Amino acid sequence: MSYQLEGRLLEVCTCNSICPCFVGEDPDGGECGGTIAYRVDKGTINEINVSGLTLAMVAHIPGNVFNGNWRAVLFIDDQATEQQEEALLSAFTGKEGGPLADVAELVGEVVSVERATIESDIQEGTGLFKVGNVMRAEMESLKGASEKPVKLYDAAIDFSPGAPSFPGKAKTYHVSCPSLNMEIDLQAHNSMQAYFNFQT
Repeated sequence: MSYQLEGRLLEVCTCNSICPCFVGEDPDGGECGGTIAYRVDKGTINEINVSGLTLAMVAHIPGNVFNGNWRAVLFIDDQATEQQEEALLSAFTGKEGGPLADVAELVGEVVSVERATIESDIQEGTGLFKVGNVMRAEMESLKGASEKPVKLYDAAIDFSPGAPSFPGKAKTYHVSCPSLNMEIDLQAHNSMQAYFNFQT
């Protein structure tokens, strides 16, 4: 069992910017309705190439992100073959061990697994993030004094040490996920792009 995965972590949620999870704090309002995606720019799982594919989840997070007990719906990139889908699910649900198993433990219940067209090619925190007809967000990075994207280093959530995270605001964030009883329609709330490097 082995995997080597590099790519971009995307997150949009009901919290205000900057996301409290990234600094280890409780979510704004005590709970969170979030969408998280792992865009694999380059990677293999048990020698199966999964480069260019994305696994996303819409999740209800009932408290501090590290306390777990998330309820989630997983979405597999509809460009994945059956073999690639099985590999992605095996790794990201913790069956292949390693750091992804630690992340998977945060999810207390996977309500369903679905396929969707996922648009997730975010650059430095800015771009369109879309999961089928379930979720849509227009992400835009925060800008510093130089008008360049703000960068966050050494955050509590850091899956690629030394690489920056790009905090931002989602100009729009829409979710319609009946299986989680989740309906969201917000403007100017948290978005974040980070990087990941997972391997066993």
